[in-house]
Amino acid sequence: MDDYKKHYAGKTVLITGGAGAIGSNLSRDIAELGAKTVIILDDLSAAYEWNIPSLPNVLFVKGSVTDEIALKRVFTLKPDITYHLAAFFANQNSVDFPKHDLMTNGLGTLLVYQYAQMCRTERLVYASSGCSIYGSAAPLPLKEDFMSMHLTTPYQITKMLGELYANFFYHHFGLPIVKTRFFNSYGPGEVPGQYRNVIPNFIFCALSGLPLPFTGSGEETRDFTYVKDIVDALLRAGYFDKAVGQEMNIASGHEVNILRMAEQINELTGNKAGIIRAERRVWDTKKRLLASIDRAADILGYAPRMKFEDGLKITIQWFRDHWTEIKDDAEFPPGMSAAARGIVVKK
Repeated sequence: MDDYKKHYAGKTVLITGGAGAIGSNLSRDIAELGAKTVIILDDLSAAYEWNIPSLPNVLFVKGSVTDEIALKRVFTLKPDITYHLAAFFANQNSVDFPKHDLMTNGLGTLLVYQYAQMCRTERLVYASSGCSIYGSAAPLPLKEDFMSMHLTTPYQITKMLGELYANFFYHHFGLPIVKTRFFNSYGPGEVPGQYRNVIPNFIFCALSGLPLPFTGSGEETRDFTYVKDIVDALLRAGYFDKAVGQEMNIASGHEVNILRMAEQINELTGNKAGIIRAERRVWDTKKRLLASIDRAADILGYAPRMKFEDGLKITIQWFRDHWTEIKDDAEFPPGMSAAARGIVVKK
């Protein structure tokens, strides 16, 4: 076993947002690596209890990062390592509910940093968003030293705010913090819905026999990253000392054409309904996304392994295996274009 994986044996690890897609996979891996306790703090506003690993060394605490009673409860257990993944996700959600975005991603992040500092956690890993903070004018591939003040959603602003507070706590208090910037994650664990990512929503439509709503011109690309590759990067970020104080992209380092991805999902699921055009969202200004992962490779030894089509196949199988739960919990409320096409209206 690699040293960075052995590092988690006997540790107490806190994961905020640990019931989500990335958090549940990270929680399971750390628990199976022999952690003493994996504490999951999640308010289940965008996650589901059935997705939490049912393991004897996993402790689930229902609560928000804005609730200081919940934070006192989990930090009283003195986590050796803290992963701050909890967020009000994502762009469209923040446009619709900017105050909630600020409270969770701004105040909630500040409170997590404060409690981590007071409890002297050995390492804090912050989940930022490379899809968000670079803005629309950054040259490709996106590199960590590019900064933009021209952000187009509250989510982008508060994810950048989380990094700025991280810099303050690192420089002023010496909090050993690592900033990881995620790009278009996908894989088992993410339930589709109005505010979720494109791949789970496309898979849900395809398995429901519905056309996939496509908003672009056909030239758009994204840097899709398989969830287990992200988890591997997070495990490394919680171990390597030279990562402290750094920010780094966690991505695949490859562009995937979104229209071709939609066609692949239809092919892999046997969906004959095809693709339909949908209205582009105002804030969606990026034609292409491609991240440089050179810094993560150098600092963490990060090397994503999953081929995109193989990751799609695994994700589709996860959907099939959990179809009853997913159908019950997928949220496409009235008024959303997807719901108008008859996907799901959750009661």
